[in-house]
Amino acid sequence: MSHRMGEIKPAHHVTEEKCQEMIDAAIRQHNRNASIISMCLGILFLAAFVDGFLRAIGIVPPFMDIDINLMNKVIEQVKSEVIKVIT
Repeated sequence: MSHRMGEIKPAHHVTEEKCQEMIDAAIRQHNRNASIISMCLGILFLAAFVDGFLRAIGIVPPFMDIDINLMNKVIEQVKSEVIKVIT
């Protein structure tokens, strides 16, 4: 049987070098796609964080009447504590 291996090989036989090139190309494509997805998700989460932070300190108005502005409460508490200490 071993003498017939040359006859049985298909025409589309992939060499070891070609196989390694295909693997390297697939890894490159995966890394590129994963980097693009990670970059998009990072920008999205950073934008959501900045939006929430700006709403919390009162620079951006409330959304759907959900007021999370903390600055007025903090300012009032600090004023009352300072007045207590001063008097």
